[in-house]
Amino acid sequence: MAPTLYMIHASPPVRAVLITAKAIGLDLTEKEIDFFQGEYLKPEYLKLNPQHTVPTLVDDDGFVVWDSHAIATYLVSKYAKDDALYPRDLQKRAIVDQRLHFESGVLFARLLRITKPILFKGKTVIDDADRDNMLEAYQFLNSFLEGKQWVAGDFISVADYSLISSVSSIETLVPIDEEKCPNVVAWQKRLEARPEYEVNKKGREEFSVLFNSKLAK
Repeated sequence: MAPTLYMIHASPPVRAVLITAKAIGLDLTEKEIDFFQGEYLKPEYLKLNPQHTVPTLVDDDGFVVWDSHAIATYLVSKYAKDDALYPRDLQKRAIVDQRLHFESGVLFARLLRITKPILFKGKTVIDDADRDNMLEAYQFLNSFLEGKQWVAGDFISVADYSLISSVSSIETLVPIDEEKCPNVVAWQKRLEARPEYEVNKKGREEFSVLFNSKLAK
């Protein structure tokens, strides 16, 4: 049996896991949650994940884990043919972990600061301060990529997949300035050319349509 992923395609963290699974050739059983019908708050889902977030993974032996970063590193560690995407070398792994924490604690946190009020509170504009904070996050990422092909160095990793899922989404609302962040734009194009990126496209489009439809024109 394939591991089951409880998911919503529009969610960037979900897509980080989908990209990772595609990269390692792992088939997942995708179980889409009807977000707007509140399926994520039903008792059976809360039993799996009390935080009622997506994605949540149920492995074929019944093991349950949530948070995209934990899921991606778990899947690579268990199912990948080698450690290329999440190296066992402690120093390389530390850099990958730092980039993952940057995505969750900085970039995705700033994405949520923009998107949650739009989705749940009817907000129709993006505040200048929130926009500036996201532009700053892009610049941090640009500095990480200085002289490098990928965010952790000369090898692609789960951190690239995590970051591209968020960057490709939020940049539809807060565009990247190519002059200020050329490294980010070049990195994004490199990822878009890879076969595993294909699974990001549907959810990115759903994210863009959903949030842009709620913003004031």
